[in-house]
Amino acid sequence: MAFVNWARNQTGTPAETRVPASAEEVARAVRDAAGSGRRVRMVGTGHSFTGVALTDGIMLRPDALTGIESVAGDRVTVRAGTPLRVLNELLAERGLALANMGDIAEQTVAGAVQTGTHGTGRDSGGLADQIAELEMVLADGTLTTVSPGDDLFDAARVGLGALGVLTSVTFRVEPAFLLHNRRRKLALSDMLGSLDELTSENEHLDFFWLPHTDACLVKTNNRSPGPPRPPGAFRRWLDNVFLENTLFGAACALGARLPGLIPRINAVSAAALGDSSSVDASYKQFTARRDVRFLEMEYAIPRERLAQALRELRDLIERMDWKIGFPVEVRVTPPSDAWLSTAYGRPTAYVACHVYRPTPNPAYFAGVEEIMTRLDGRPHWGKLHTRDAAYLAGAYPKFADFVALRDRLDPDRLFTNAYLDTVLGP
Repeated sequence: MAFVNWARNQTGTPAETRVPASAEEVARAVRDAAGSGRRVRMVGTGHSFTGVALTDGIMLRPDALTGIESVAGDRVTVRAGTPLRVLNELLAERGLALANMGDIAEQTVAGAVQTGTHGTGRDSGGLADQIAELEMVLADGTLTTVSPGDDLFDAARVGLGALGVLTSVTFRVEPAFLLHNRRRKLALSDMLGSLDELTSENEHLDFFWLPHTDACLVKTNNRSPGPPRPPGAFRRWLDNVFLENTLFGAACALGARLPGLIPRINAVSAAALGDSSSVDASYKQFTARRDVRFLEMEYAIPRERLAQALRELRDLIERMDWKIGFPVEVRVTPPSDAWLSTAYGRPTAYVACHVYRPTPNPAYFAGVEEIMTRLDGRPHWGKLHTRDAAYLAGAYPKFADFVALRDRLDPDRLFTNAYLDTVLGP
């Protein structure tokens, strides 16, 4: 049965599909693949835009590899196929929470970890930086547990599935907490000179710039002692369902038919932006609903180059007269010590560019990529880019160490596919 990702831009047909319900069944599948000369990959929910999950051999679907295995103090071990939204709910039932997470929660734990999913945070990093232990099946079919102090731990936290198949992840968690979410409209031209202040003043900063306008929707999340003040049911529906999905989807469809209207549509959207605030459970504030299908490119750049990147991007769109309906999203994270984390070794800013799925714009992405790579950018592993191993070897200080570890653990390339051959080398 063919695998199709969420954006419907990646498809693959494995020779066989299995649904393992235990680490032992994963190990058996790995041994079977090796014995029959096939390759093996575990997929998630398909939220990567690249072919990172595809295989022509045995595809493992983790639908039965879900749920929490154990809770011990501030450590929670969860099976690899558990969707993040389910993990959030299971943690909340126990009065616990992740310190930070990305802005969608549909991915599986393993898929999100392996591709370097991140949120935005002044002090707290992405999912890989909250991991205390990993359980994984290696190419020889053995099940191993890796912890801090082991090179495999720092390599496998963002491992692209190239070093083994994750079967469970142990996260460091903390007592559940509330976040005060504030949404407001600010001018990009004003923000470019105050990005450092915005970043330092807020625990979590996320903003969206509307091309063809000077308007940004700025979202900040900061911890709150309470009491909870969640948005009402109508307000939540209005913001999260109607405005950000239903109405936005209709605007994208109109722009696809009549591209010349896109600047005007964006201007109307900018005029409609308003201020709001709420206090709610952290995982509800971190995440958002995304129904409108899109294609995405995201680059991680040194944080001190963010203002330059945004100025160049704004000037490029104006100069080329592209009609860009989707906002450009900006987030930040502290340095990471996971070898292939896009934030490895440096305070990082992320610039994410999107296009409506029915109207791809390769020239736009090529222009974005030229800017970001010139600014020492690293592409998100799960989002569209054209970088190869030669470029990435210069972008990641530990790239050679990762490749050497891969050579030792998987010399026959049991876990490889076309995408990994490009980004890591064959």
